[in-house]
Amino acid sequence: MSKKPLIDKEGDVRELTADDLKKFRPLSGENPSLYAKIRKGVGDRGPQKSPTKIPISIRVSPEVAEYFRAKGKGWQGRIDNVLKDYVDHHK
Repeated sequence: MSKKPLIDKEGDVRELTADDLKKFRPLSGENPSLYAKIRKGVGDRGPQKSPTKIPISIRVSPEVAEYFRAKGKGWQGRIDNVLKDYVDHHK
């Protein structure tokens, strides 16, 4: 039985067959060191070199929370930027 290549001469990937899928093995068992490197980069942060922010709890009006949250991901950072700007202008 000859092994059919996954990529043709033009660089297109062919459709996988049921036989192809049967040959798949978990990367964790086939190449543990590569799997460990990939896992390290996914969801695992290394230790923070120097803390740049401190966690606090603050109460804001619903309008303020809605405004910043409506802008999407990173809303807390935007609040931080507004507060830093305020501090810079009121020193």
